[in-house]
Amino acid sequence: MTRETEQTPPPTDHLIARLDAADRLPGAKELRSLSYDLLGAGPGKSVVDVGCGAGRAVAELAERDVRAVGVDPNERMIAVARGRWPEADFRIAGAYELPLPDASMDGYRADKVFHELTEPERALAEARRVLTPGGRIVLFGQDWDTFVIDSDDPALTRTIVHARAEMTTSPRAARRYRNLLLDAWFGDVTVEVHTGVFTGPTLLPLLTGLAEGACSTGAVTRERTDGWIAEQRARAEADRLFLAMPMFLATATAPR
Repeated sequence: MTRETEQTPPPTDHLIARLDAADRLPGAKELRSLSYDLLGAGPGKSVVDVGCGAGRAVAELAERDVRAVGVDPNERMIAVARGRWPEADFRIAGAYELPLPDASMDGYRADKVFHELTEPERALAEARRVLTPGGRIVLFGQDWDTFVIDSDDPALTRTIVHARAEMTTSPRAARRYRNLLLDAWFGDVTVEVHTGVFTGPTLLPLLTGLAEGACSTGAVTRERTDGWIAEQRARAEADRLFLAMPMFLATATAPR
């Protein structure tokens, strides 16, 4: 093992760091709290958080006296979650096969998960299985085609956004939430959009990642990628960066 390899964190640790950073963004805590409210999460209720990552939502639900279960297919994620919140209930499993009995949960929550699923319909069938009649579901995430970025080259920016989107399993899952829920026989379906506006350097790594992803696909040359990143970095330093990121929040009720 080389010295460089020894010092390079595993990919999952990079993801955990990005998720932690996202949890600290302005408005993120308020949106998580809104998702709990929409679930009706309170004392005596039970909620499964699918794709729980490092477990923050499970811990926050527990603070509301909710019996919360965190599920994630990534063993490293679950290990970190258990280390942070040893009293919480975390289980290794994916969205298609939840380790829960039929009609056992009052709420189902999936935050930034469905864009990673090849079969969202299958995940919703499983959600319907584990929810009690009349139980609540909340789906939450961004549409990867709808990053709004100010740039001197709008055409290049569109190319970068769309090319990076196509690297995602289901990049437009969020705009499909309503129809997916209706097709899965959920009722009382509503969708809200909450747009975060960022003008400082906080999300410069996200913009850099979008451009590097587009470059890796061959959609944008190395030279144009470097130029676009340099422009965004200069904007951040001059307090001229602008990124608007819509987050879609869908809620529904399981069949009675």
